[in-house]
Formats: sequence, C-alpha cells, structure tokens
Amino acid sequence: MKLKLNNIENVLILGSGVLGLRIGLQSALSGFNTTIYDISQKALVNAEAIQNKILAGLIKTGRITTSDKALAKKRISWTTDPEMAAENPDFISESVTEELELKKKVWHQFGQLCPPHTVFTTNTSFLLPSRFAEDTGRPGRFCAFHFHDVFKANVVDIMPHPGTETWVVALLRELGYKLHQTPVMMKKESPGYVFNAMLMAVLGAAGALVTHDIATIEDVDRSWMGNFKTESGPFGIIDSIGLDTAWHIIKDRKDAKSIRFAALLKSYIDKDRLGLKSGEGFYTYPNPVFLREDFIERNTF
Repeated sequence: MKLKLNNIENVLILGSGVLGLRIGLQSALSGFNTTIYDISQKALVNAEAIQNKILAGLIKTGRITTSDKALAKKRISWTTDPEMAAENPDFISESVTEELELKKKVWHQFGQLCPPHTVFTTNTSFLLPSRFAEDTGRPGRFCAFHFHDVFKANVVDIMPHPGTETWVVALLRELGYKLHQTPVMMKKESPGYVFNAMLMAVLGAAGALVTHDIATIEDVDRSWMGNFKTESGPFGIIDSIGLDTAWHIIKDRKDAKSIRFAALLKSYIDKDRLGLKSGEGFYTYPNPVFLREDFIERNTF
C-alpha cells in the first residue's frame, strides 16, 4: 500500500532525546497524533519538561497560541512499551543514539511489531540508511529523514538508499512541508547530508585548534561568534548536539586530527559532561558564559 500525505494520522517517535522530543512536538503542533517512545521513563519525563519550555517560548514569541499548545499536548502520548508504541503508526521517525548496532536492533524490533503499511525513517546524523535498511524488514519503505533544530533551523534532509521506493521520497517531501520544514533532497547517500558534512569540517578544525594548543575553547568560540555574529561558536554548538553524539560520529575515524578530537570529547564524556542535555559540557548551563555580555564585544551599530 502506497501512502499519501492524507493517509498519515498517527506518528511514532523512537527516542525522546534532543531531536526526538522536538520532532514529536512539531508533529503534534502540525496536527498528527504523536506517540513518543523511549526505554527510559526518566527520559520521557525530562523530554516533556523540555517540550513545555519550548511551548512557552513559542507562545512568548507569538508563533503559537495557548490553544495551539493545549491541542498539541492532547495529541502527544508517552510510553516505554514497544508493543503499545507500535500498535498502529502510519509513520515512524527514529532518533536513537548514533550507534549502528543499536539502530539495527531497534529497527529489527519495530520492523516486526509495526503494521505492514508503516513508513520508516531514520534521523541518523551520519550513518548511511543502506547500512541498516534490511534490518527493518521493509527496505523499500525506509529512508533517512533528518531534522536539525526543528524550530530554529527548520531544514529536513531526505536521503534515500538505493532500495527506497520513489513514492516514499515524494511523500516525505510533502510531509516535510507539512511539518513546517524546508526539504533538502539528496541525490545519493552521503555521510552527513549537506549541512552536517560542512559543519563537521568546521567542528573538526575547531577541535584541532584546541588539541594542538593553538587557542582555548573560549577563544575559538569568540572568533567564530565575533566574525559571524552567531549566538554560539563551534564548542557551544557541540554542547547543543551532545558531546556523546559528536564522539560516536568521529570515534572510528583513523586520521590523527579525529583521534585527538575524539580523545578530547571522551575526556568530558567520562565525567558525564555531555553538553546542554546534562547541564554541563564545554560550558555550564543554563547560563553558559558565551551568552554573557562581556564574552565578546556585541556591536549594535
């Protein structure tokens, strides 16, 4: 059965982390009944609290109304029960940890549990979908559908693997617009899509500056923020991504620059300093020093 956009009513989010909770919230705000699944009840509680903060911010800026918030929250359900989660989704977005074997395990599980009509997508940052498409049991209905911030950076990458059916790609393009994202179409599989491929080059250069003792973390970020007038620099960006996520992406690379950068990240991870999600990474949250007025000169003329 080929699905069309109007066939999608029930959305399942696998993983309630930084992106999973945001994709789920945008799904509900866009009118879909949304189930968010995680193996950890604590993670679900934390995710709901973060969603409430995001909703408050959206109301404050006038992007949604209090009525929109109430409707969205009614559309969201939370569960740690995989069978309940997989009862009747039309569409799945997976955002589990960036580990190949874990993703293969999750997709093998939900490939067996979900109805035959369900479309499967992965939000993987760097892993190619062809590496675990067969684990879903329905590779033709499987595609990478990769979100960024969702609310601030509203771009979604669509990257089919060679076995993805063409109608799935067309459906995801429509769904991207429905979710208030800008779809970016990938002509073929490539690690990191478009933006992440460029971003990792920047983050790798930032890591080299620090691991070769050329500049401090703070001065690397000052340089970036001062030149591009951004809210954070490379190390602030890594904090928002998650140091563990960044480490999983580069830990198997064999070049000297990546090995040194992975070691730096691991030294923070071993201290449970994972970034924004743990309250401390390269900076301490919720009030990181790079947001202070005296971190850089913020010219207003």
